[in-house]
Amino acid sequence: MFTRSNYRLPTLAVAATVGTLMAAGGAWAQMDSLSIMAPASPGGGWDGTARAMQQALQQEGIVENVEVTNVPGAGGTIGLAQFVGSAGQADELMVSGLVMVGSILTNNAPVSLEQVTPIARLTGEYEVIVVPAASDIQTLDDLVAKFKEDPLSVSWAGGSAGGTDHILVGLIAEEVGVEPSGINYIAFSGGGEALAALLANDVTAGVSGLSEFAGQIEAGELRAIGISSPERLEGVDIPTLIEGGVDVDLVNWRAVVAPPDLDDEGRQQLLSTVEAMATSETWQSLLEERNWMDSYLAGDEFAAFLEEDRQRVEGVLKSIGLVE
Repeated sequence: MFTRSNYRLPTLAVAATVGTLMAAGGAWAQMDSLSIMAPASPGGGWDGTARAMQQALQQEGIVENVEVTNVPGAGGTIGLAQFVGSAGQADELMVSGLVMVGSILTNNAPVSLEQVTPIARLTGEYEVIVVPAASDIQTLDDLVAKFKEDPLSVSWAGGSAGGTDHILVGLIAEEVGVEPSGINYIAFSGGGEALAALLANDVTAGVSGLSEFAGQIEAGELRAIGISSPERLEGVDIPTLIEGGVDVDLVNWRAVVAPPDLDDEGRQQLLSTVEAMATSETWQSLLEERNWMDSYLAGDEFAAFLEEDRQRVEGVLKSIGLVE
């Protein structure tokens, strides 16, 4: 289970500069072009990650031209199926993450992350629970009380079924004594759609990464009542779920993968390109600006983490009734 005691992101030390890569004999060299797929609608975390990568890669001169494409649907598995068809292409990447691991399982998808080439885990982000500013729910305790009294009366807006948002709601339900299989979870294909439902007061609460709701929280359009970090985040005035009496925490990681069947040269080129980006000043500034944790882990180490997390997520989804 994803709780404060047993879910942490291990980290891997990275080179400080592109020069270090060159000195070490790495394969890094400027790429002319790169395509990055965000397998979701514009406005969500995967889209934001892809566009932040685009900015860092181009601004740092690592890749001359970076194109971002959006292929939404089924928790990223529609995009994944399309991406798997780009076998051998060393100028393409796809953003992935914990959401996709869960969606593959819950959608019984015909494709899996075992078919792609793991490149690097990039970021981690905690989940925030918000309610519309006009809501009479003022605290997490208010929301939990309403949820326990009549679970179906609380509608939760979040990302795709089986994704991080859904997992968090299921874990909250399990913790407070509500049957997880009976929650009223409304899945949206992108953060923009969930945000629109919240701002229209069409749902009770929303769950997403902090960066996706930060602007509306700051503007007073949404009220943040809980965050899934084990401790309060510096500079973020949002109580943790644990403070609110719900002993759960969860971090959403995001990563990039490459198509299947890359040769060694193509794989090394992408590994070195992403590492150059991840260690750049522009990327580090974007992490700070968006409240993303730097959780860089690359190559074989990332592949091992991915398999471990797949097994862990499958166990969680079974426990909350999303996977048989």
